[in-house]
Amino acid sequence: MTKNTYIDPGADTTEGYKISSTSRGLARAVVGNDTPEDRIRQRCAIAVGDFVMADLMAFTNNPVDAGLWALSAGAPVITDIRMVQTGIRKKEHHSDVLCALDYGADISEKEGITRTSAGFIALQDQLENAIVVIGNAPSALISVCEMIDKGMMPALVIGTPVGFVNAKESKELLRTKNVPSISNIGTRGGTPPAVASLNEIITMHLEDRR
Repeated sequence: MTKNTYIDPGADTTEGYKISSTSRGLARAVVGNDTPEDRIRQRCAIAVGDFVMADLMAFTNNPVDAGLWALSAGAPVITDIRMVQTGIRKKEHHSDVLCALDYGADISEKEGITRTSAGFIALQDQLENAIVVIGNAPSALISVCEMIDKGMMPALVIGTPVGFVNAKESKELLRTKNVPSISNIGTRGGTPPAVASLNEIITMHLEDRR
């Protein structure tokens, strides 16, 4: 999307495109449209139906360029829950989109940790240069941060877990790591901003290929 052109690969009907374009026009007017980060702020605000969300988004270590590089390289996308996995666009890139819940059941049972944390631990060999998208599970985001401390380096971590137990703290922890990341401030968050953030980068990736 430039100043004069808008595309939404997910809007495949005339009505769908009109709704998407109108929503984006409102968001551009409120949020601004000067940077790639502004585009992600716009999309996150639309996803949750509240422009306050735009002001809560946080970007560290040039995450947009990192995400575009990872998509161009076909790096895997690893999500915490199926809702996030399902919401991510699949047609505009060649990256596999995996869900941590499909892995690590034995680790979860043995260690007594959440299935999402166990899944990321089981997938740790695939996390290097991958895109990590966590929209629900603070425990998984903390586990990923611990692996980063041990030298594992994803290409991009999108972390927007929601809730009152460790969600705010896990995102604060992420922002201290020397890794490209997109997160949000506070207890709000969830699947919508996590998916919206990556889907906007996927749209930028598609634009770069045209």
